[in-house]
Amino acid sequence: MSKTTKRMKACYDGVDKEKRYSLTDAVALLKDRSSVKFDETFEIAMNLNVDPRHADQMVRGVVKLPHGTGKSVRVAVFAKGPKAEEAKKAGADIVGADDLAEKIQKGEIDFDRCIATPDMMAVVGRLGKVLGPKGLMPNPKLGTVTMDVAKAVADSKGGQVEFRVEKAGIIHAGVGKASFSAEALQENVEAFVDAILKAKPTGAKGKYVKGIALTSTMGPGLKIEMANAGV
Repeated sequence: MSKTTKRMKACYDGVDKEKRYSLTDAVALLKDRSSVKFDETFEIAMNLNVDPRHADQMVRGVVKLPHGTGKSVRVAVFAKGPKAEEAKKAGADIVGADDLAEKIQKGEIDFDRCIATPDMMAVVGRLGKVLGPKGLMPNPKLGTVTMDVAKAVADSKGGQVEFRVEKAGIIHAGVGKASFSAEALQENVEAFVDAILKAKPTGAKGKYVKGIALTSTMGPGLKIEMANAGV
């Protein structure tokens, strides 16, 4: 039996796939089973009773996790003049205008979040077919089309997470790292769940949240007791 097989067996040993764990127990179990050399990402998945093909059932927004994600986020900003300088001072990784648009058109997308000042949207708008499918298109509702580029950059690098429900009604996001304390992971999960509950669309009927699961990069997926997660 290979080392990988042995590790996987040990990781899943004693895990009840049908049991709904309390959030506290799930976090503790996943942290305890983390045995790889890299810092695993903890990810939450929520199954929502919505059909995002209907505009009044779309669930989308941003949430700032109290303890961040543990992930280094590269931020690109479309801005000119003083706003471009403001973005650079705030820590933006890439700042540009038409030159940045040209790079993106060529497929050079070396960033995780894209921010733009309103006056740059005429340029950014032409990139919709490239940035849209990747979820990178700046959006006023998400705070990524703004004159306050410094705050937008700081939020992006300080633990702000964008969320958007997928076709099957599933919404997921990274909520921390295995190196985080159990308390920090739990508080991040609670903040994310709370944001999803507050983002309930007007067209959602019946039971809004059908299920919640928590997993780590190499760990098992654990069903979470809904009431315990604040649902």
